[in-house]
Amino acid sequence: MKTKKKKKKRMKQTKLGRDRRRKHLHWQATVYYTDGEKFARVYTDRDKAARFAARQKRSPMVKTARVVQVN
Repeated sequence: MKTKKKKKKRMKQTKLGRDRRRKHLHWQATVYYTDGEKFARVYTDRDKAARFAARQKRSPMVKTARVVQVN
């Protein structure tokens, strides 16, 4: 009688490595204003961070808005 071996799915390697305490990644949305001010907000969902940055970019007061992964 043969048994089938299940292949384990390999998770994408991140900067966190195999830290099992972390259950999610953090994404920081940073908004740079034309007057030199800076504002940042951290999200656990990349889509929410990207939507926040896109929404802020529509303002004429915003110079740039970026989303980066933080540890």
